[in-house]
Amino acid sequence: MLATLVQVSRIRGYPQGQTLDQQGSSRLDAVPHEQTYSSLEQIRQQLTQINASLAGLCRPCPWDWELFQESCYLFSKTLGSWEASASSCRALGAHLVIVNSVEEQRFLKYWHIRKNELTWIGLSDHRREGSWKWVDDSPLQLSFWREGEPNNDGDEDCVELAEDKWNDRRCTANNFWVCEQPSDPCPGH
Repeated sequence: MLATLVQVSRIRGYPQGQTLDQQGSSRLDAVPHEQTYSSLEQIRQQLTQINASLAGLCRPCPWDWELFQESCYLFSKTLGSWEASASSCRALGAHLVIVNSVEEQRFLKYWHIRKNELTWIGLSDHRREGSWKWVDDSPLQLSFWREGEPNNDGDEDCVELAEDKWNDRRCTANNFWVCEQPSDPCPGH
């Protein structure tokens, strides 16, 4: 990369073979056209190689986050209440997971089966009983409730992933949680 920068500075400054006229102004006509073109072509090739190398290093998600479709997911390693979990996600510039598709539910189910832990998702009715909303205030449209749920047994206003289905639970319970944020596109993709 340093060699490329040196070559660029030579072209912007005084290319090799460039001369000064009697008034001290540079004369580009003293540099053969083929030499200038050849130098520019070499620089273009080097920049293309550098861009390809950088694209190979691109991570669409932060370290410790999992990529699925066009979102990044962080599966917590600690327990917290629903509100503490939502706050932890916000502190990371994310939100508790919002399940938008059958495929996303399958992805979460796969993770859950591997870890076998109850996990908060970003759904609750704590503002108004029976009005299930996601953390972004969008209404519930697609659901994966266990049979007989939600049952609001003992003021259960928050939703956890339990095995491959959803269960309403008291928001003060301590569960693991899943944060979600959009992935960053890699250059050239």
